[in-house]
Amino acid sequence: MMNNKKNMQTANNEGFAVLARQDALSEIMAEDCQGLEFSFDRVKLPAGGGTTFEIPSAESEEGEMVKAITGVIVYHHPAYAYYRNKYTGGNNPPDCGSFDGKTGIGNPGGSCADCPYNKFGSGEGMGKLCKNKRTLYLLREGEMFPLILSLPAGSLKPFTQYVKSQLSKGRKLSGVVTKITLKKVVNASGIAYSQAAFTFERMLTAEERAALTGTAEMVKAYAANLTTASLAEDSGMSYAGAGEVVEPLR
Repeated sequence: MMNNKKNMQTANNEGFAVLARQDALSEIMAEDCQGLEFSFDRVKLPAGGGTTFEIPSAESEEGEMVKAITGVIVYHHPAYAYYRNKYTGGNNPPDCGSFDGKTGIGNPGGSCADCPYNKFGSGEGMGKLCKNKRTLYLLREGEMFPLILSLPAGSLKPFTQYVKSQLSKGRKLSGVVTKITLKKVVNASGIAYSQAAFTFERMLTAEERAALTGTAEMVKAYAANLTTASLAEDSGMSYAGAGEVVEPLR
């Protein structure tokens, strides 16, 4: 029993702190990513209310299918996308997009708060023409780079509630380990979609938090250089009836 407890403590003490021993990260990126258009792997959400994530695999062309993703949300930001003509697929960038939820880039551009396309009821049913998503950068234990998880509108409410619950306990998302799963939900129109659910797993140790500082800075620098073209990569989820919110988040 004592040996099992000791092994568990050793694992917890290492955890994400192993990144502190990876001080050659910037050097590795400078050598191996020079001249490349670098991007993080994106998690795919299923259609029709599926409950399994698909994660790109370096060992196989087929992605890794998992029921849960556990890691640290090192950073997250809004990802708004507006298409003048109804999105029908492909990698066409939106006419207007925003990565801070405040200012749109493109046409019409300007203040998101004042934009008529960002109002409930401007889209189908009571939805918005401008699809409001949120981009999460999730670092799993034992990995160097985070995964990108794009939350569609139908998952924003549970994410907001999770953030609020952690803040109420004095916890930052970047300081805790979070488990993300999917559940099947049916919207008011009878369309089934996959909704993300968030569970607190544990606090990071002081050593782990310090070790993740470099990763967080790298991710923020990456996000600061995003263009609206990146929003086209996952627009299909938002325009496929993936559980659009029909009322403001509260």
